[in-house]
Amino acid sequence: MLLTETAPACQPSTQSFLNREHGLLIGGAWVPAASNATFEVHNPADGQVISRVAEGDREDVDRAVTAARRAFESGVWPKLTPSERGKLLWNLADLLEAHLDEFAELESLDNGKPKAVAAAADVPLAVDLFRYMAGWATKIEGTTIPISVPYMPGAEFHSYTLREPIGVVGQIIPWNFPLLMAAWKLGPALATGCTVVLKVAEETPLTGLRIGELIQEAGFPEGVVNIITGFGETAGAALAAHPDVDKVAFTGSTEVGKLIVKAAGDSNLKKVTLELGGKSPNIVLPDADLSVAIPGAANAIFFNHGQCCCAGSRLFVHRSQFDKVVEGVADAARNIQVGPGMHPDCQMGPMVSQVQQDRVCGYLESGVRDGAQAIVGGERAGDGGFFVEPTVLVNTRPEMQVIQEEIFGPVVAAVPYDDPEELVAAANDSVYGLAAAVWTRDISKGHQLARQMRAGSVWVNCYNVFDASLPFGGYKQSGWGREMGHEAIGLYTETKAVTVQL
Repeated sequence: MLLTETAPACQPSTQSFLNREHGLLIGGAWVPAASNATFEVHNPADGQVISRVAEGDREDVDRAVTAARRAFESGVWPKLTPSERGKLLWNLADLLEAHLDEFAELESLDNGKPKAVAAAADVPLAVDLFRYMAGWATKIEGTTIPISVPYMPGAEFHSYTLREPIGVVGQIIPWNFPLLMAAWKLGPALATGCTVVLKVAEETPLTGLRIGELIQEAGFPEGVVNIITGFGETAGAALAAHPDVDKVAFTGSTEVGKLIVKAAGDSNLKKVTLELGGKSPNIVLPDADLSVAIPGAANAIFFNHGQCCCAGSRLFVHRSQFDKVVEGVADAARNIQVGPGMHPDCQMGPMVSQVQQDRVCGYLESGVRDGAQAIVGGERAGDGGFFVEPTVLVNTRPEMQVIQEEIFGPVVAAVPYDDPEELVAAANDSVYGLAAAVWTRDISKGHQLARQMRAGSVWVNCYNVFDASLPFGGYKQSGWGREMGHEAIGLYTETKAVTVQL
């Protein structure tokens, strides 16, 4: 259902931010790109230019890394106590919360997502993440270890470990959750005492820039957080390959993730964490409560316009219930109100760009060409903007692109099954392993299937449940390492063993 009414204008503070031409945050100052180049930022709901930002490149990345190195080794940052670092993160969380409506509008205008969703989920989750990580700043501890050295009989030792910040971290974030992914990256890095060069997505740079302003307002020392706007092929590649970066953390496609790994290895063998693509199975068992499973399956794929790495894009339903479940999800798709994210009734916005719209529609054309059928959707939507209809595909085969490859749009392929044993093999038949879900009244069966899924997150009778304390990441080609939770803290520290002979 396409909304036709004009969306309301944003509030004056948001418009004032959009009207400014934005530089790079390097060493505590907002500066133009070394080349003085800029690029336009577009509203995906209508394709109109809404702002302009600096186009950083290799030289700017080098300046930012130099500033981060200086702040890490000789600035104020290493002299701060863990408690003081935690207070700064808490200050940042408070400031973000105070500007919730503004950030929700910026996310909506920049990414296309409904403002209501950004206000209810993206911004509060980012606030919560910063507060959670603020608490970790004072809880990064080493251990004492009793050792025995057989070749030194009678000798006594005191051995212990230290957990130290890894150093200068390059962080590259995607366009689907610009603010939240920035928080996921910045929080643990800052809590552990690292310094950061954050490269925001060229499609959605605005909330990253605005959070940079709040970082300054919160009182973080100069150079601790540096923010680069620019393109992946130039700025992103330069950051991944920089010899003075100690770690790179990337969220994005598996294809680019492989390039990040190569760049890290070819430069200084820097540490790498990756949160990559997915093709997540969503399983409805015969005993499932369909009043919960059907809207759950719709949410699994249509949340954030399907532009979600853990989207439940493969829906497995027992043949006895297949028609009922598929029709239920299709009916939900028909009733989704599609339109500009700033519209108060919007439930699903546009794809982030023309490129992404073309990509999704290319997959739809491929699926139909290979024999799949769209029982709802399957087309571009509207005359302006980058909209795609919420789509449900049936009559697919395992070898089809729409089954094997990540579409990253509001497209679900529904697959019937008969044999539960074959179901597990089919669900795991993917190069990805980011997420999975099971819908069942038999909680024992839910636990059993959760163990059998080769995925980093498994939801039972729910989907898209996130919390700052829950680790998030993938098996197989869905990535290395985890975001959030105490596991993220470990990935931003080095362990040092110290031994003293007494």
